[in-house]
Amino acid sequence: MNEQEVGTLKQQLQQQEKLASLGMLSAGIAHEIQNPLNFVINFSKMSTKLLDDLTDIVDDNADKLSDDDREEMADIVADLKENLAKTVEHGERAISIIRGILLVSRGKENEFIPSDINRIVKEYVWLSYHAMRANNKQFNIAIHEDYQEGLPQVMVIPQDLSRAVLNLMNNACYTVWKRSQNAPDDYKPQISIKTSMADGEITISISDNGEGMSELVKQRLYENFFTTKPIGQGTGLGMGITRDIVENKHHGRLAFESTQGEGTTFTITIPVKK
Repeated sequence: MNEQEVGTLKQQLQQQEKLASLGMLSAGIAHEIQNPLNFVINFSKMSTKLLDDLTDIVDDNADKLSDDDREEMADIVADLKENLAKTVEHGERAISIIRGILLVSRGKENEFIPSDINRIVKEYVWLSYHAMRANNKQFNIAIHEDYQEGLPQVMVIPQDLSRAVLNLMNNACYTVWKRSQNAPDDYKPQISIKTSMADGEITISISDNGEGMSELVKQRLYENFFTTKPIGQGTGLGMGITRDIVENKHHGRLAFESTQGEGTTFTITIPVKK
């Protein structure tokens, strides 16, 4: 290994250490945010009940108000209830995301836990998208989701499976963004997500209409430290880690189909353990 390779390896390992530290920090932030979010949700629900009490009082004194005043009050109360319902809805959505982050950070190594696959996939698909948006305000894509309803809870290592989904989604986001830089104006970057179950197996597929892969990239895809991204944007470890998670830890299969210039589909298949 020459000096340049040693330098590249050192930089990639430092990047991995930085990501691990950020993961711990994210878990700490998530834990601290839970309490104020719970206050927001609970006080919104309490305020809704107070509005009901207020409405009862107004109804009891309806004869003391003009028709216009009663109508205006009814409209205001309806708007307030709608706003409070939205606050509760989005607060609970945030709590759900935080619980997912904490589950990932607190899960014991290689511990299989009954898990909602659709929830894991959805959460980390959108976390990847918003992370890309945070780093590039111009980034925008269409995400098509098709989650099979009624999937059973599956025994998986949630912190590992979520990492696999995140790696694949990050790559999909990157490739559609990269293609969009030089594509015609009519190019519309898209990623499609699908979950399904058949023959005792859960399948997760992530498809993009990005650059696709050359034959060389296909051959070297799972090599450690091989990456097509610029230095500082990729470590070349993600795909190797993803295959290890799927095939060695979950005894599943990781497959891909890719056509250069058209796009790529990755498919995770995991057996449903009882």
